Amino acid sequence: MTLLELDEVTAFYGPVQVLEGVSLSVPEGGAVGILGANGAGKTTTLRAISGAVRAGGRIVFDGKDIRGRRPEQVAGIGIAHVPEGRGTLGGLTVRENLRVGAYQRKDRKGVQTDIDYMLELFPNLKERYKSHASALSGGEQQMLAVARAFMARPRLLLLDEASLGLAPSTAQNVYAAIARLRAESGIAMLIVEQNANLAFSLVDTATVLETGRSVLTGTSAELRGMDEIRRAYLGG
Repeated sequence: MTLLELDEVTAFYGPVQVLEGVSLSVPEGGAVGILGANGAGKTTTLRAISGAVRAGGRIVFDGKDIRGRRPEQVAGIGIAHVPEGRGTLGGLTVRENLRVGAYQRKDRKGVQTDIDYMLELFPNLKERYKSHASALSGGEQQMLAVARAFMARPRLLLLDEASLGLAPSTAQNVYAAIARLRAESGIAMLIVEQNANLAFSLVDTATVLETGRSVLTGTSAELRGMDEIRRAYLGG
């Protein structure tokens, strides 16, 4: 079953059109990557879905066109966005950040169960549970951003450049935890990632964007096997 479908989506920052026509789909429980050079429109695609920019075309989530909804409305229907730069609340502790992520939930017992699960999934956060987010390392802040987004119990996670600024070993640890989260929770994911090797370790399929348009879609294996993809994104 298709959970999210984008059909010829356009997007604008003021009068400037950034997306010219992006089409892709994410199945229930699936993981899809978005690849492309800087300025191709990857981040803007996620922002169009979450209602942060003015968009055209069709953005259909769970059978309903959600284009034009405000970010808080999009979050309320089960889409969580982890933006580039993480967006953790530096003045709040790890515990408080996690509880902020669950602010719309009424199941207090379930919230605590999910907090315990996040602390088991990300042991660094357990060690820093009472620390302010501003005191965490970059990798720990990324872990917290993912964990806080999951606390809303979304059906779809939009993840933007989770490895940005992280040491390679830290990025691999973060992605291993995200892969486990996907496997154990069944959450669907749409992932923007500059490090294509990391992306391909997690996603089933990917779409390549060029200058605001989707130009190629394939499975991870198919894209890995293409010379032009290897040269552009895999360092080969």
